[in-house]
Amino acid sequence: MKRHPIGTTGLHVTPLGFGTAALGGMPDTYGHDVDEAIARETINAIFESPANLIDTSRNYGFGRSEQRIGAVIRERGGLPDGFVVSTKLDRDMETGRFDADQVRRSAEESLTALGLEKFQILHLHDPEHARDLTEITRKGGALDMLFRMKEEGLVQAAGIAMGRIDVLLPILQDWPFDVVLSHNRFTLVNRSAAPVMDLAAARGISFFNAAPFAGGVLAKGSATVRRITYQDADDEALAPIRSIEALCQRDGVAPGALALQFSMRE
Repeated sequence: MKRHPIGTTGLHVTPLGFGTAALGGMPDTYGHDVDEAIARETINAIFESPANLIDTSRNYGFGRSEQRIGAVIRERGGLPDGFVVSTKLDRDMETGRFDADQVRRSAEESLTALGLEKFQILHLHDPEHARDLTEITRKGGALDMLFRMKEEGLVQAAGIAMGRIDVLLPILQDWPFDVVLSHNRFTLVNRSAAPVMDLAAARGISFFNAAPFAGGVLAKGSATVRRITYQDADDEALAPIRSIEALCQRDGVAPGALALQFSMRE
């Protein structure tokens, strides 16, 4: 696969990467669990694939996603050459606290779990769910700490990863990110991330389009997954998915392939 640069950071990634939230075991979100053995087998398969990007987070599966990735990295004697790990700083999941001290704490926990000495890509994750957005954006807040860690050489590429476009756009305008990750907002059934993509392109910020399968339904089918963007969906909400499935069946195309090509060809 051709590799694309992440700004001027020196990192290059393939057009296809792997998100590993479900590999931490998150049945409430995905409707199924993933045990340790299958998770590690999958991570090894990712490391042996033509892609070179794996994405995780401190809070996926209460830390299990990072722990399982870290265990495989250790078993293999280190991260495969040329591979890029993207992870995320998270709020305190009990209190919602997301200040500079919490950022440092989250970063230290991630490095320990992954067994890495520094971060290649580190995103500030889901600020819309923090108890107080000003803890993140104020002087001396969470974002200041993220960029301080970049200045210290602990972070190669600084990013932001979140869902809500109305919260994301003002933050993206005000901070010199290397990369932005938007999930579930540029799919066959939702294109609301287009303004984020335009702003990122104008500012030379790389864009990661996460969750192109709308949380799984475009890959597994509406008969199997009755959720869109991790939320329960009724027949009315699933109607656009079923229209896509009917078109795909007519032409002999897998809906998951169509969803992935829609993302990768943009």
